[in-house]
This record gives sequence, C-alpha cells and structure tokens, in this order.
Amino acid sequence: MQTNMMAEMTWVEYLRRLQTEQQTVLLPVGALEQHGYHLPMGTDHFLPTAICKGVAERIPAIVAPPIAYGYKSQPRMGGGNHFPGTTSLDGGTLTLVVRDIIKELGRHGGKKLAVMNGHCENLFFAIEGIDLALRDLRFEGITDLKIVRFDYWDFTTPATLDKCFPDGFPGFALEHAAVLETSMGLHVFPDLVRIDSLVDDPAAVFPPYDVHPARTEWVPPSGVLSPAKGASAEKGKMLFDEYVDRISEALRKEFVETDK
Repeated sequence: MQTNMMAEMTWVEYLRRLQTEQQTVLLPVGALEQHGYHLPMGTDHFLPTAICKGVAERIPAIVAPPIAYGYKSQPRMGGGNHFPGTTSLDGGTLTLVVRDIIKELGRHGGKKLAVMNGHCENLFFAIEGIDLALRDLRFEGITDLKIVRFDYWDFTTPATLDKCFPDGFPGFALEHAAVLETSMGLHVFPDLVRIDSLVDDPAAVFPPYDVHPARTEWVPPSGVLSPAKGASAEKGKMLFDEYVDRISEALRKEFVETDK
C-alpha cells in the first residue's frame, strides 16, 4: 500500500522515506472552532490537511497527523471562544505541543519540515514552538532540521481574490466561514457543508481594538463574520489548486534548490 499519510505507514516505511529518501514532513496546525451554521467545526484542520495531501503528491512528502486544536478563538477573526463546540488550548499548551512534535520529528532524523497553519490565532504560538524545538534540538546536537512555516491563505494571488470577490475583498480577518472557507469546503468536503443553512447577515463591524472580557454582542449570532454569498465549489477548486501549486513550488525552492 502506497500512502503519504504518516499515521497509515509502518515505522519501517516511515523511516525509509524520512531518512533514506529525505522526504519533507508536512504538519497541519488547525483548530476546533465554530464556523457558522453551515460549516463543520473541524474546518480549520480539515482544509490544511487536504492541502498538505495535495502538496505531498507533488514534492513528494509525508503528511503528519494534524494538530486539531488551536489557540482561543478571537472575536475579530474567529467569532470568539464563547460559542459551544469551540474547544481551544491555552497559548502555552499549543506552544509546547508544537515544540514536542517537532522535537520528535528531529529525533526521527527528519531534515525538512513544513508547518502549515489553518487558524489565524495560532500564529505566534506556533512560531514559539518552532523556536523552542530548534533550541532544544541544538542542545541535543541535532542542527540539520530546516523548518518552513506559513499560513496557507497567504498564497492567494490578487488575481484569484478578484475572481472570488468581484465587488471587492473584505479582508482575511472577516473571511471566517465566509466565501473563501465555504468555497474550499464545497470543494474539499462537500458532504459536510450545510449549504441550506447559510445566513445572509451583514458583515461584522469591529472597532480597531479588543475589549476583555470579550464583547460577544459585536459578533453576529451565527458566528459568520462576512456573508458567504457567492461561494461555490468552482471557486473552491480554484483556491485549492492555487494553494497546492504555489506551496509546492515554495517548498521545492526552499528544500531542493537551496540545498544544491
């Protein structure tokens, strides 16, 4: 059986591909977070995992099991942690989970790792986990692990955004459970998208600051920050293909061309 999924391999197959073939390991980092009435709560780890699978068919690479829990949802980018089902980690916990996984990959003999984030709030905790892991590995004498970290949506081109938003792009912060994620869902996991439950509420309007405890009344009751009207499987495929193409190209450049 040929598979790119680490969890489906035997340890012997994994060791051969990791050490002998020097394949890249892809680590999706997501969250379990509400995504409105129409998208599953696993959207933030379903999408990066699917993209990683696509990338692994190009490089090739090994896809590690995703980190399915993320840092606390924030009102201005994820609706907030007050929604039932949103199940979050403290920042320090996420940092240590990322650190420990990377240390294990380094111990296995991995030389190339890509950390793909699918949940905005994870950003700096993932970076801290990477930094701590590399520091600990250096202390253990392991200095040859190279890591590339990114948010997959940063690979969206302006031309694609123009096609997805003919009336203007509202910005990534308000794209929670909106056109981009809904379109991607319709392409990647169509059976889990409750398209009949889409709401057409106006986009959320936030001041340029946060208040603690969170002002939950600022967030639309559905948890969707911007209307998903206009989402389609066609747009989702366009986005997905662009991410796979451009991320594969970036990793090939970092892990192949720069090593020559």
